[in-house]
Amino acid sequence: MNDLVLFLSAFVLLAWLAVPASLLAVAGFSAWTRNPLKQNHCWRLAEKLLVLSMGAILSISAIMLVDPQHSGVTSSLALPGRWLGLYPAGVSVWMALMVGFIGWVILRFSERYLRDDPGRERFLPWFLLTITCVLVLVMTNNLLVLAGAWVGVSISLHQLLTLYPERPQARMAAVQKFIVSRVGDILVVAGVALLYLHHGTFYLPDMVQAQTASPSSSFTLTLASVTLALAALLKCAQIPFHGWLLRVMEAPTPVSALLHAGVINLGGFLWLRLFPVFDGFTAGHLILLTIGGLTAVIAVLAMMTQYSVKHALAWSTCAQMGFMLFEIGMGAYTLALLHLLAHSVYKAHSFLASGRTVKASAVGLFAQQRTSGGLLWALITGGVAAFILLQLPSLVEENLVFGAMLVLAITSALITVPAGATLASKARIALLALLLVPTYGVLHALVGPAVPEHANFEIPLLAYTIAVALVVVLATVSGLIVYGCDSRFTNNLWHHFSKGLYLELMFDRVTHRLASEALNAPHLLKRIPHHPFTMEKKS
Repeated sequence: MNDLVLFLSAFVLLAWLAVPASLLAVAGFSAWTRNPLKQNHCWRLAEKLLVLSMGAILSISAIMLVDPQHSGVTSSLALPGRWLGLYPAGVSVWMALMVGFIGWVILRFSERYLRDDPGRERFLPWFLLTITCVLVLVMTNNLLVLAGAWVGVSISLHQLLTLYPERPQARMAAVQKFIVSRVGDILVVAGVALLYLHHGTFYLPDMVQAQTASPSSSFTLTLASVTLALAALLKCAQIPFHGWLLRVMEAPTPVSALLHAGVINLGGFLWLRLFPVFDGFTAGHLILLTIGGLTAVIAVLAMMTQYSVKHALAWSTCAQMGFMLFEIGMGAYTLALLHLLAHSVYKAHSFLASGRTVKASAVGLFAQQRTSGGLLWALITGGVAAFILLQLPSLVEENLVFGAMLVLAITSALITVPAGATLASKARIALLALLLVPTYGVLHALVGPAVPEHANFEIPLLAYTIAVALVVVLATVSGLIVYGCDSRFTNNLWHHFSKGLYLELMFDRVTHRLASEALNAPHLLKRIPHHPFTMEKKS
């Protein structure tokens, strides 16, 4: 039986590994051929390969369920995984399944969305290369390969962001992101090198096994946590490095969906993958907790003050990534993984359906006045949720901060109900909001086994104090924005938060100047058609 399981494990891992290789081949062929019929075949073949990827991952999941686990990887998967350079642990399996599904959905949408579009033939190869790099990144067992795939993702995504070279503003924003990404690449490579200096290997399973057997810490490991935390902040567009995210809205909708649903969250995955190689709470955790939490607070309030659908979605992404990094900093890795997966699916749908959202918003305005009755409904519903969590604290890992965040989310669902809603409508919304609590418990139990053990993780008092302060500020200021009277103070508050408190200006000016120099220096670069760094000649 063990030999049979070992053979099946090697077979499904090899079948999965064939998918990135095949996607890369399809990308190369579609970039080479100019035959429209063959290009259409490439689109259909790519869809089938992504379906095959999901099938292979589900087969790997089935093996993990029936075979005992050792150090996060089933015994039958460990050996063939080592041969093939793969690390089929729980986190990577969930991520690979999500990437395959999101990629398949966006590809099907793009096939019709970009039909007769001049950028269609350039979209497919770069899209497939991006997906391939992400798949390799989430499944590799070698940190050198992970760092290379990390760089590959940002370079191929840059080509998608400049799909329409006739749009100078889109190119400017893309080059700004290009600069930010290169800094992030340097930090990731530095973090990988520092991990090698401490553990003496690039092989991730060996690092995890050594740290599990004999927890250790050093200045090198602390410095690695700092560099990797900064890399995650840059990848996840956290304050003050978030300006480019608000300016890449001119990219096609499928590119925006890919960026917001599948690429920007790689900073969170990096830490979900590597946290077992650190000894508990590190300086990197403190950075993620503080900057991620601060970004979440400011971005949520900025999102509440936006009128543009896409800009509201951009601020929403910034906020959700902040919450995810905040959760990682607090050691809530299961919650962070669940947050990452849910956000990816939700944000892909939000962008792909943004056209319908704009159309629906044209039917007329709801009554915007907030009433005391609505506030009472929100407080009662939040109180019921708080009572449930007090009775079942394990639902939020017995963490007061996460419980307060969940109660705040449930309360806000009632606050946003239009003033003219009927009593029955408010009751239904309150019930749906309360269902978030058991739903979260079920999903937490489903995803939890995929996350490596971290029972010894202890949050320092300083970190806990910062977390509580951030939640209090979020609740207070959002209450002022929603229920504050129409005074000069609240109007100013609304105005300043709609601009994100201008916190991106200093870093944005630096990248803007560097991007301008790159765009206006054609003599430094080879001028070729559709080159993302070249500007059109003035007529």
